[in-house]
Amino acid sequence: METFLMLVLIGAVAGLILAAVMKLVRIVTGNKADILLYNMDYIPGLKQWADKKITGLIFHYVTCIVSAVVLFYLLIPFELEHAIWPYIFVFSLGGGILYFLSALTPTPPDHEDWISWFNWTASHAIFGFSVGVLIFWFI
Repeated sequence: METFLMLVLIGAVAGLILAAVMKLVRIVTGNKADILLYNMDYIPGLKQWADKKITGLIFHYVTCIVSAVVLFYLLIPFELEHAIWPYIFVFSLGGGILYFLSALTPTPPDHEDWISWFNWTASHAIFGFSVGVLIFWFI
């Protein structure tokens, strides 16, 4: 149970790092890829609450926490749960692919905006690095 609770905390901290990195990218470049962290208007069932800021924040943090916890436990049979590179690889690849869900919503950025895709994917690599390092240090 202690490991699970630590993973929840790690997912939340790494989610905060991801949001901060993407916000910094937006401030520096004007790129709006960070909007996708909180966007749920393409998900049936959640779409009805997509206009509320708090639900977008909850969506972001639940996604970060669940993904960190699940990936940790999926890596155990391969004895890779304490290695950093699988987290970077999976979250970069997954984030890079999930970016194209932006095609399902009129909210920016456009799914063909390759600069936004790069910012999104690089930020998810940082998320993966954060998750991996925090797991390495604390679990």
